[in-house]
Amino acid sequence: MTLFTDLFIDGRWRPGADGRRFDVIDPSDGGTIAAFAAATEQDCMDAVDAAAAAQPGWAATAPRERGEILRAAYEILTAETEIFAEIMVRENGKAWPDAIGEATYAKEFFRWFSEEAVRIPGDYRLSPAGDKQIVVDRSPIGVSLLITPWNFPAAMATRKLGPALAAGCTTILKPARETPLTAAYVVDVLRRAGVPAGVVNLVTPVPTGPLVKRMLDRPEVRKLSFTGSTEVGRDLLHACADTVVSASMELGGNAPLIVLPGADLDVAVEGALLAKMRNGGSACTAANRFYVHGSLHDAFVERLDAALAAIPVGPGLDRANGLGALVSTAERDKVAALVTNAVADGATLRRGGQASAKGAFYDATLLTGVRHGSEITTTEIFGPVTAVVRFDDVDEAVRMANDTIYGLMAYVFGEEREAVAVARRIEAGMVAVNRGVVSDPAAPFGGVKQSGLGREGGAEGITEFLEEKYIALTADGAR
Repeated sequence: MTLFTDLFIDGRWRPGADGRRFDVIDPSDGGTIAAFAAATEQDCMDAVDAAAAAQPGWAATAPRERGEILRAAYEILTAETEIFAEIMVRENGKAWPDAIGEATYAKEFFRWFSEEAVRIPGDYRLSPAGDKQIVVDRSPIGVSLLITPWNFPAAMATRKLGPALAAGCTTILKPARETPLTAAYVVDVLRRAGVPAGVVNLVTPVPTGPLVKRMLDRPEVRKLSFTGSTEVGRDLLHACADTVVSASMELGGNAPLIVLPGADLDVAVEGALLAKMRNGGSACTAANRFYVHGSLHDAFVERLDAALAAIPVGPGLDRANGLGALVSTAERDKVAALVTNAVADGATLRRGGQASAKGAFYDATLLTGVRHGSEITTTEIFGPVTAVVRFDDVDEAVRMANDTIYGLMAYVFGEEREAVAVARRIEAGMVAVNRGVVSDPAAPFGGVKQSGLGREGGAEGITEFLEEKYIALTADGAR
């Protein structure tokens, strides 16, 4: 397995201009996997220059040709799924089933947008006054800066690269410093698939914030697509304002999971496990707050406790393990502090609550008697911790679910008609009814309130990288 550890600018791998590197750490044992090139300001400016120079040619490339390149990348990733997954396990720490799941999900964005590249819509109609034909064309927005997080280093890269490239935009990918190796591998797959020089570039700027701001200051950069925390997203929106850069934001979440009276407990527990434990809880869509009706509370807790106890914890390369390490000991300690504070606030530690002596592991943890409004219900946990709040009134459950600045994801379990009625009352961009996973390349992904702007995936995803142009033509017979 080849690990790519350099920057990728204008079609070639190269070290940073000043030769600096940073360590990429295996969170399962704290060992160093690789030393990755740190990008200087000059490297970042070179990436913008390369993308800007390649933009006219890539925009003029036939949609079918762009789609075929993405399809070729999908085929490469299909053949190399286990390599893809192993890189993620090594630098991110996730369990093997999660890594395989992400690799499979990630490659589908290249297949989906290979098909969307040839279906970019337009419009042609007669004006109401009859004096003109209204032609609405869509063209690539231009050079796009794509910033991805560490928790899904593959899927977040392909979910942005796929639509940007399909739309005809050149790109600069900036992955998280914790997980640059997965992003570099994806970039090399695109290189092998035939992406022209300058169309895809990869930089890892150090220091990050000031150099990202410098790239956004360049007039050639017309699009920012960011996945990460709401706090960083706010700062980036301020930065975009100076040059009026179009911004798509997939930000933090605080997903409620509601178990209504009459819910099928088997379905609810199975869905809850997926919603909470997928990716070890390190997902913006992870169920963060569990609101369980009093009539089912004790039975639900009992079954969930038994299910959590059965999850083997350990290094992701051991394929028998179902829960891997968090991305760093710092993340592990943040999760541990939330649990400690919840117990101090009156919650009962039913299971788990233990950090490993070596590596960034944290046990699957179950808290009951959690108080709505406590720190653990207002903070994105990003770890394998289930916090259960008991409720007796459905209207109160809806109120508590909506009592947050976030609105990305929610889950509702119950008799279908009632569950759908409750789902419609939840302030979230996505709601899963009687299921624990909603993500699909063919569906629009995104949130409301302070969970983001715009949508990724689906037919909507490509429009984030397109601009509309209205062309007025004199109608036949008009004076």
